[in-house]
Amino acid sequence: MEIFNKKILLNSHSPRRKQILESMGLDVKTVSSDCEETYPDNIPPEEVAVYLATKKCRAYKGDILPDEVLVSADTIVINGNSILGKPKNRQQALEMLKSLSGNTHKVITGCCLQSQNTLKSFYETTEVIFGELDDEEIVYYTDKYSPYDKAGAYGVQEWIGMTGIKGIKGDYYNVMGLPANKLWQQLKDLDGCYNE
Repeated sequence: MEIFNKKILLNSHSPRRKQILESMGLDVKTVSSDCEETYPDNIPPEEVAVYLATKKCRAYKGDILPDEVLVSADTIVINGNSILGKPKNRQQALEMLKSLSGNTHKVITGCCLQSQNTLKSFYETTEVIFGELDDEEIVYYTDKYSPYDKAGAYGVQEWIGMTGIKGIKGDYYNVMGLPANKLWQQLKDLDGCYNE
């Protein structure tokens, strides 16, 4: 028996997000929208991820059928007062990782859910505590794991997560790209999607 009775249209090409949703027992189809990931300078850092996730949802041009829910997401890393997105090149990746070394930063994932009748958004914050990384470790990770598709230049599920992260306060899956627990609760409340 299926516990959730709608198909998820994942508005993202992230293999990690797809894996999380499938591990939650959801039926997932990947779709995409053409959306420039820009945001106004005057919005607080905590709101950037939700703004971008909602922008992606609204940019989706396909139909959403009665048995479907569109899920868009955006993950950002906030280190001090800086927002770290995806590094554009090797040098930027090295600099990002050096700035995270020995510090605690926040990972914020914004999500937007859209059904035929509802559009709602939310976010989750997780704190990540990095140990001190030496230059050799940073270079090794950057060159071996190519972290260019990840906010903050790292994947928690990869080598650096196992060797460099001392602790996590909050949802581990949020750091991977989707706040699994909060997303599940929000899906349950959406238009009678949940088989009680």
